[in-house]
Amino acid sequence: MNILAWIVLGLVAGAIAKAIYPGHQSGGILGTLILGVIGAFVGGSLYTLLTTGSLALTATGLSIGGVIIAVLGAIVALFIYYAATKRTV
Repeated sequence: MNILAWIVLGLVAGAIAKAIYPGHQSGGILGTLILGVIGAFVGGSLYTLLTTGSLALTATGLSIGGVIIAVLGAIVALFIYYAATKRTV
């Protein structure tokens, strides 16, 4: 996937995840982009684990299903981040 597609996927997935997740998340556009890209990797890896049974570091593609998986991965990444930093919602 080229860099432009990663940026688009990151922005879309990060923005949707921040809108869905309760509470206030800071970070601006760069934080949203990074959250979305991390979400794509987390979601892609979890999807690969559930479907094949093996853990592999993969990312989702730029498609409707890929965006949905990336959003779910970004929500998981937000949850883990807030649990690790003990930040309340």
